[in-house]
Amino acid sequence: MAVIDLRSDTVTQPSAGMRDAMASAPLGDDVYGEDPTVNRLESWLAEHLGFAAALFVPTGTMSNLLGLMAHCERGDEYIVGQQAHTYKYEGGGAAVLGSIQPQPLDNQADGSLDLEQVAAAIKADDFHFARTRLLALENTMHGKVLPLEYLAAARALTRERGLNLHLDGARLYNASVKLGVDAREITSHFDSVSVCLSKGLGAPVGSVLCGSDAFIGKARRLRKMVGGGMRQAGLLAAAGLYALEHQVQRLSEDHANAAALGQALAELGFDVEPVQTNMVYVQLGDRAQSLKALCAERGIVLSAAPRLRMVTHMDVTSAHLDQVVSAFAEFGVR
Repeated sequence: MAVIDLRSDTVTQPSAGMRDAMASAPLGDDVYGEDPTVNRLESWLAEHLGFAAALFVPTGTMSNLLGLMAHCERGDEYIVGQQAHTYKYEGGGAAVLGSIQPQPLDNQADGSLDLEQVAAAIKADDFHFARTRLLALENTMHGKVLPLEYLAAARALTRERGLNLHLDGARLYNASVKLGVDAREITSHFDSVSVCLSKGLGAPVGSVLCGSDAFIGKARRLRKMVGGGMRQAGLLAAAGLYALEHQVQRLSEDHANAAALGQALAELGFDVEPVQTNMVYVQLGDRAQSLKALCAERGIVLSAAPRLRMVTHMDVTSAHLDQVVSAFAEFGVR
């Protein structure tokens, strides 16, 4: 039985073309700056996203951590969403390793942060308070795309208040495909951006942090400090380059599959949140574990959560989704 894994788009397998690119990549020692494939990936992404420099790292967690630590010193503060990956799902690294205080705010239903609440959370220049230095946004946020007008307003606020603006762009290209704009139109509002290559883009490993020359220089030193320096990393960078050059526009297929799945489940009577990109959220309450068990018997891998997230990706076809819908129909709506 073929396994249909909807837990995340991180579970994708490298395509045949990607494996060929990895096998033939020219290599060098990246810690010495001598891996030509890593250098090409960094320069390619920096140029395409409108930044002076970029840094290849093993994970999105490390990319965000280096970004926060490069923007903030010990005792500084960053403003972030309660549900944001940098705050909730990255082991508290900014606080533990960077001594950076998070100031979390509730995310709005559309994934944004209320900019009036952001402004109110910025600390006065008073030694009683941590120094507010950074606003961190995430796009997409739970599959929702932040509008360009909102990003422009966030940029204006941070400039007015002397803050930097960082983007956790783990699914940046899902946002750009959904909006129908070049990714640079999104990243132009930010001082730094972290781009994950191992989610919907389909690479097995890797993220890239982009910013100014000075910012990336600081991040490169921090990467060494936290153990992120790799040697013949071009094997991995080649996968990222292949993904960026060949597997961006196909994200629209994932979005279409997610929309179809969400509509089919809603027609069965399930409580489905509106679908924008490649994530389908279904409110299941205390039935999540039972559904997970039934789906496992049908070769479908789900996470068990009252607010169930299912993520479409390049290894999930429309035929697979027919099987998922059948399993939900068998499970039934209470």
